[in-house]
Amino acid sequence: MGLLSSQLSAANSVPTIESVPFFGNRLKHLDMRLLTETALITIAAVLAIKIFSDSWFMTPCILVSAALIPTVIKKSTLSEIGLSFGQTKHSLVVLGWTCLVVFPVMFCSLWLLKSYGLNLPLRPVLPQNQEWISWIFYQFMYVAVAEEVFFRGFLQGNILRLMKTMMARWPTQQCWVSIVISAACFAAAHMIVQGQIISVLTFLPGLVFGWLFIRTKSLLTPILFHGLANMSYYVMAGVFAA
Repeated sequence: MGLLSSQLSAANSVPTIESVPFFGNRLKHLDMRLLTETALITIAAVLAIKIFSDSWFMTPCILVSAALIPTVIKKSTLSEIGLSFGQTKHSLVVLGWTCLVVFPVMFCSLWLLKSYGLNLPLRPVLPQNQEWISWIFYQFMYVAVAEEVFFRGFLQGNILRLMKTMMARWPTQQCWVSIVISAACFAAAHMIVQGQIISVLTFLPGLVFGWLFIRTKSLLTPILFHGLANMSYYVMAGVFAA
């Protein structure tokens, strides 16, 4: 246990009161400026989307701006928020395997819901024949790109940087904490904007998106998977709802 273990006796005696500052020492290394910036920008972005939710074009603009403006102001590189596509082949391989694992699970889950007469979590709204191209473009460019740039590139990236200062000895735990927190914020944002408790289910794909971001160190895979997952869900749900 790192710091705690140095304060225990060889006989595994009960730790003294001096061993308690474990979390206190971690908080001393916490970048409060980065934490405050991340929290305020996230809250402001979600509230802005809620206010302008009637305009579908505002949501991607708000999310992308909320991620890029702080990056530009701090003169950081775009690769720091995942906008780097140097390992395209690796990203596509990870994408392929993820689709092979997740999409059958999605299909079986929807089939079970249908078999037991339960309602689907989200109502499928498919486009008309002449609107498929614009719908696909919307799913990838407006939904997937905007949400991944903000929730994975900006939010999860900042959480990971915060965790590296607090949990320097546990790199694996750093990654999983960033994945879980970003997925929770992703789900909370959907619940607030959509006003539906069922939107909490977006926490599950949020975990997958976050894992893909960590696994590939790029937004390419989570963006592509996000778009494909949205399309696959609507098509599958549309089939079962017919």
